[in-house]
Amino acid sequence: MANSSGLNRTGVLSRITVAAITAALVGTTTAAVAAETPEASAKAVSTTQAAPRATTFGATDASITPTNALYGVNSAGDIYGYGLTGDGGLTAAEKTGYGFQYKKFVTQTDLNVDGESDGVWFVENNRLYYGPWSQDRRDLGGGWGIYNRVFSPSNAGGAGADDLLARDSSGVLWLYLGYNNGGIAPRVKVGGGWNAYNQITGKGDLTGDGRADIVARDGSGVLWLYKGTGNYKAPYSARTRIGGGWNLYNSVLSIGDMNFDGTADLVARDSAGALWLYKGTGNASAPYQPRVRIGTNGWNGFRLMF
Repeated sequence: MANSSGLNRTGVLSRITVAAITAALVGTTTAAVAAETPEASAKAVSTTQAAPRATTFGATDASITPTNALYGVNSAGDIYGYGLTGDGGLTAAEKTGYGFQYKKFVTQTDLNVDGESDGVWFVENNRLYYGPWSQDRRDLGGGWGIYNRVFSPSNAGGAGADDLLARDSSGVLWLYLGYNNGGIAPRVKVGGGWNAYNQITGKGDLTGDGRADIVARDGSGVLWLYKGTGNYKAPYSARTRIGGGWNLYNSVLSIGDMNFDGTADLVARDSAGALWLYKGTGNASAPYQPRVRIGTNGWNGFRLMF
């Protein structure tokens, strides 16, 4: 049986079976899997990585910027995985599964604070699910059709497990604190006005203070930084401007630390389908190095990346 993969902190990508990727990511019973995806196939994505770097900023609070593989889903629902080379590059594409044609807002999440994703949250039929690697998905409840953006920024609330951010149609951003079993706490209002942004992302510490940060792009192409506070009641400081010209990208995404230096990085896809890497600096006043192209073309074939 072919395998799929998730990162393993021992240094090598761990392998999970076809049944695992189908049950954990697509997340249905055997009968439902047969109905949704009559066939399934997956194989491993292999890479090695350096040890994670944790930054402690309180007696009980610590932030680890995760090191995750990059996954893309095409219009047919096929999943392709890309391992990390250690210098910010990606390994060759490997098909890691399929059955994701109806999934929305797929986002990796680390629940045990070891710097690797333990599964994914996703929305399907207006319901939120947690799909742990190699186990069946869990239904976390309905009502998620009110949101037009859902993602995990890593640990935004100052506790251990990753959290979830969701923006509703009126532009209000909400924080759901995550539990270490994949569940979430009742939502807390972050603030309004977030409909000004057409891209919002983040995955760990960008500024070197041990707190998870996010970035957001407005309609004029300006990218803004929201520094994390570690306080779930007010998780972000006032925004600061990073720079303009970001409208040349149709997708902006962070999966965490891609070059193993402990700082979150950013990937951006342009209209020609090329993929660019912005390495994080750890400096809030200039959070990214100049871009480096890590994918020449074809990346527009993915309807979503996570």
